[in-house]
Amino acid sequence: MEQVRKFLRRKKPMDWVRFLLVWASGVLTVAVLLYLVVFILIKGVPHIKPSLFALKYTTDNQSLFPALVTTLIMVAMTLAIAVPFGVFTAIYLVEYAKRGSRLVRIIRMTTETLAGIPSIVFGLFGYIFFCDWLGWGKSILAGCFTLAIMILPLVIRTTEESLKSIPDAYREGSFGLGAGRLRTVFRVILPSAAPGIFAGVILSVGRIVGETAALIFTIGSVIQIPENLMSQGRTLALHVYQLATTGLYPNEAYATAVILLAVVLGVNALSARVERRFMKKLK
Repeated sequence: MEQVRKFLRRKKPMDWVRFLLVWASGVLTVAVLLYLVVFILIKGVPHIKPSLFALKYTTDNQSLFPALVTTLIMVAMTLAIAVPFGVFTAIYLVEYAKRGSRLVRIIRMTTETLAGIPSIVFGLFGYIFFCDWLGWGKSILAGCFTLAIMILPLVIRTTEESLKSIPDAYREGSFGLGAGRLRTVFRVILPSAAPGIFAGVILSVGRIVGETAALIFTIGSVIQIPENLMSQGRTLALHVYQLATTGLYPNEAYATAVILLAVVLGVNALSARVERRFMKKLK
């Protein structure tokens, strides 16, 4: 504590200004998050009732269970599509492609452009390409592929930065022991970069769960448990949107928002647990 006081005494006036701005920004961020969470809990928790978890949705119970099942299916399917493509693309950019080449610059510019496109544009593209041109119609599969394209830049960038953070000494040591490039990547580099890759996956899960604009055009708004991947459906975020916009079920909308918040926190906690177990097993 005494060292901290001495450090603060040596600060110049402008250093104090920067110090206060940084702390104010951090406190404001936490305050906004706490306000949103507390507001949703106060509005929604009193209206959570068993009928919200009925297997079948009706106008009487406003069940969110079909939307919950659809959300979990969307998360699993989208990650299964996007994560392999994103990770392998990042491996190519960092480990195989010539650094600074024109192809690498084009791929990075493309991913950065995709990251800045509004989600409503992805929805229109998914509707035109997957639903109409490929003939899938509004379906879970069309929604999964649309979301996979949306989160692909995030997976690529986080994986690429994680791979870049691995010292070249790891690669040189593996090559010196006689391992090939492919074996080095999968046995040395990827396990070392796993924490950063998992962080990107967790961020992607939040993007999938909270998306609405792109899914309105691609999976429809039918509230039912999907029979197969070609069925229409409705995620929890879409369910909250539909309940809130009708103006007839505001209490159920807040209650569904609480469950949506719990699902996001639960999925993030599960991902963090899997990451810890994976890293423990590697060690």
